[in-house]
Amino acid sequence: MPLYEYQCQNCRETTEVLQKAKDKPPEKCPRCGGPVVKLISSPAIQFKGNGWYITDYAKKNSAPDGPKTKPKPAAAPARPKTDKPSD
Repeated sequence: MPLYEYQCQNCRETTEVLQKAKDKPPEKCPRCGGPVVKLISSPAIQFKGNGWYITDYAKKNSAPDGPKTKPKPAAAPARPKTDKPSD
């Protein structure tokens, strides 16, 4: 069953009512007896499973945060060439 919110026009008290969609809405505020109006609020639903943007159309080949390969170690300094043959 859905949860509906009603606000009193006299005292501004907000009341939540759990009722079926075809039930008759309350006409009076439970606090002061003044007239109430139904408030419009966003539904509390969450889509899960296949067929939704986040699972089917989101970018799947994005690069990870860290590097993919280990950095190569620095090469050892080259020895200077000499014209003398080694003994």
